Amino acid sequence: MKHAHGNAANTVAKEVINGSIVSSTIHTGRRLMSNVAKHPVLVFGLGLAAGYLVYKYRKEIISGASKAVDAGKDFVLQQKENLEDIVAESKE
Repeated sequence: MKHAHGNAANTVAKEVINGSIVSSTIHTGRRLMSNVAKHPVLVFGLGLAAGYLVYKYRKEIISGASKAVDAGKDFVLQQKENLEDIVAESKE
């Protein structure tokens, strides 16, 4: 019975640690964005860096977006066929 209690305490400890990490990450991110917003040069630099990365990986980004759109279209068509089948079965 002690073993089960030990696992529960271990699980609770892990959740507390994970919560602390998430909280500190959010706080640090909020503070970082606040500092960045106060310095227009940093905002400009971040924009340049983001633009460079988008330009560098544009083919991969376009490919991924195209795959996502195609998957969405396939899903919609499949659901439409399923709905037509259900309607046809209900008419019979």
